[in-house]
Amino acid sequence: QTAILSFMNYLQKQNRSARTRSRKLAAIRTFYRYLLQEGRIGFDPTENLTSPKLEKVLPRVLSVREVELLLSQPDTRTVIGLRDKAMLELLYATGMRVSEMLGLNTEHLNLDLGFVRCLGKGSRERIIPVGEVAVRYSREYLSRARLKLRKNSWERALFLNRHGNRLSRQGFWKILKGYARRAGITKEITPHVLRHSFATHLLENGADLRVVQEILGHADVTTTQIYTHLSQGKLRDVYEKAHPRS
Repeated sequence: QTAILSFMNYLQKQNRSARTRSRKLAAIRTFYRYLLQEGRIGFDPTENLTSPKLEKVLPRVLSVREVELLLSQPDTRTVIGLRDKAMLELLYATGMRVSEMLGLNTEHLNLDLGFVRCLGKGSRERIIPVGEVAVRYSREYLSRARLKLRKNSWERALFLNRHGNRLSRQGFWKILKGYARRAGITKEITPHVLRHSFATHLLENGADLRVVQEILGHADVTTTQIYTHLSQGKLRDVYEKAHPRS
């Protein structure tokens, strides 16, 4: 145990992040548990060791203007551009995880009533409202683009790649980065940037935290609360600019 603690202290002195140290300790734990199961050792020296406390990392978000720039990039005169426009609008309108959106089938989207039926983590289903702009481009995609992308009549996936198959996460990631670069967005872009921006913009405009939690599909409201730190930062900026004695 002393050797393990010395190693963890060494990592800390090397300015390794808490996440890295926690990952190293997890690997060591797995190794010693294996030795214990195989009867090579009599006790697990990692049993009473606690993992380093992970720092809360605030998600990166785009401003409303940056989102508008990003969403304006696809060329809706083309089949691929119309598909991409529908995807980006739907993501920002619903706050779905990328994997949830790419897992949608056509029957999950009800454009007449304006909602999407989404299967989230732990197979928990939730119903999410879809705004008018996303509904409009989803309709156009289904009527004009998807039929041209589809190779088989039995394909149910909502968003298809050039080969008529369900679009992959890697494929979407490449598409998103391309549009962000074209829009001149210099912030680091992640696949969930529209989900994070969606939540932050809702809270900045007065949405109830519990409602945002329900839409995002968070099991615990503390997960949703991370976005309040971002919106509070915006409130601080507004306060300092507007208050005469700030």
